[in-house]
Amino acid sequence: MTGSSTQGIKTVLHPVSDLAAAKAVYTALLGMPPQHDASYYVGFDAEGQHIGLVPRGGPQDTASPVAYWHVTDIEAKLAEVTAAGATVKEPAHDVGGGRLVATVTDPDGNVLGLLQN
Repeated sequence: MTGSSTQGIKTVLHPVSDLAAAKAVYTALLGMPPQHDASYYVGFDAEGQHIGLVPRGGPQDTASPVAYWHVTDIEAKLAEVTAAGATVKEPAHDVGGGRLVATVTDPDGNVLGLLQN
């Protein structure tokens, strides 16, 4: 199979209704404070995995956590997965520092994230 490859799932974002309450739970779960702590995003880097908390109602709002597949070329991967039957939910956009994210839904409505550093 040809096309752009993925680097695996390295980021999982959890939509939460109360960022401060969720931060306390994830801090206890992971045994460390967040490395990124802002009013719009709280992120933990644990054992090579990035766990993020995002407020519900924002652009990345979903009913459940979204796993983000890290890719080298987000536009190429978006083209490949949509050609294969996925639907773009959130087009690629910069979330800061040149990091690009996008989401698609598979034929069953599951949300899949793509992330390019």
